[in-house]
Formats: sequence, structure tokens, C-alpha cells
Amino acid sequence: MINKNFNTQAVTQHIVTWLKQYAENARVQGYVIGISGGIDSAVTSTLCAMTGLPLLCVEMPIHQDPTQVSRAKEHIAFLQQNFPNVQATEADLTSSFETFKNAVPSSDNEVLLNLTLANTRARLRMTTLYYYAGLHRSLVAGTGNKVEDFGVGFFTKYGDGGVDVSPIADLMKSEVRAIGEFLKVPSSIIIAKPTDGLFGDERSDEDQLGANYDELEVAMLAYERGAKVEDFTGREKEVFEIYSRLNRINQHKIQPIPVCIIPQELK
Repeated sequence: MINKNFNTQAVTQHIVTWLKQYAENARVQGYVIGISGGIDSAVTSTLCAMTGLPLLCVEMPIHQDPTQVSRAKEHIAFLQQNFPNVQATEADLTSSFETFKNAVPSSDNEVLLNLTLANTRARLRMTTLYYYAGLHRSLVAGTGNKVEDFGVGFFTKYGDGGVDVSPIADLMKSEVRAIGEFLKVPSSIIIAKPTDGLFGDERSDEDQLGANYDELEVAMLAYERGAKVEDFTGREKEVFEIYSRLNRINQHKIQPIPVCIIPQELK
């Protein structure tokens, strides 16, 4: 549930200003972003467009569900109708993905294989975004929200987690949704069930996580206050256990890369 004190307009302007200043200080031309048809990429791309700097929106289908493709195209059309600084391109990575699959060994463990290939999709997309960013002298804008990036670690390391800036990573999903409504992002995107789009079907984030983002937000806030599992009952207890487990096992993604410090006496 969004905080009643959340100032949507002020937060929006703050992020836009931050994005513009960061790009100017980095001496780059603008931003590159992957468009998935989801609310996070829709909001982030709109915020980037509002800087007035060049923005390249990249569609990267890999055996993609048609509804995700149609929402992505709808949002790109929305951006180009409202912002003259927005360009778009499509890089169909399906054949590249299939070539990769044929070049590496398979596995009899179907669950592990499918998860590994899903992460491979995300990493192919990251590589593609950085290719375009290099050509356009731009930065790659990330689309992860706070629950994904710092709560449950629901992203691919060096995939959608491989970015230059994270404009909405301090926002809960409900806050991202509020900004999307404020920015008049297409309603089809706002009401769509969140999905990472990495499996080529309609499975949602909730299907994979076992809880929706509204539930996980409540659990995250409680966890940060120091709550324990015994403080809850019923569904709240179930979600808190889900959140706690994912937060624990995904610290390798949430925390900075550990560095082995060599004692001075050994150097």
C-alpha cells in the first residue's frame, strides 16, 4: 500500500532531474533501455524521455508471448507521440538464443535447465543493450524496483541487473504504479500482471515468487522493522516466510561483489 505522504509529482521530477544531471556529468548523450511491456520499463523509459536527452528504446523478443510484444509496441508508440527525443529499434534475439542453446550441453534436470536458460535470455538482452549504448554513447537504464532489487533479489545477475543507473530502485511497486498513472502510461500496462518474460509463456512474477508485490511490500517493511515470523499468522506469515527466504538466499545478488582483501603482511 502506497504511503499517503508519497508526493508523486515531486518524486517524478526528482528522478528526471537526477537522470539528466547524471548523464551530463558522465558526458554521455542519453539513455538506452529495454522495453518489455511491463510497468517498470514503461515508467523508467518515460522518466528517461522526460529528460529531453536522446532515448533509444529496444525491443528484444526471444520466443516472446504476444501480449508482452503488443504492450511494448503500444508503449513505444505512446512515447514517440509525446517525446521527439525517443527512437526505437527491435533486435530479435530468438535465433541467437537458439544458436547458444545448440552450442552448449543440455541437462536432464528440466527445472534447472529452464531456469538457467531463462537467465541466459536476460544476459543476451543485457549484452544487446550495451551494444546499442556503445554505438549511441549512452548509458543503460535499469528497470528494477526496490522489492526486486533489494528485497527478494528477483532479477538476473549480469542480466537485467547489469545496468549503469537504477532510477526506480528506491521505489516500491505501488509507488512505481502511482507514477505510471501520473505519467499516463497506457492502462493496458498498468493493469497487466507483472512478468519477467523470460520463459516465453504467460507465467507472472507472482507465479514464480509465490506472492504478489503488494504482499511482498508489506513483508519487506515489516522485515526492515525487525519483525519475526512468529509475529504473523495465516497468509501474512506465509508471505513473510517467502520474503525472508528469498532475501536470505539472494544476498549474493543484493550485496556488492565480495572482494577478498589480502592482509598487508602478505603483500
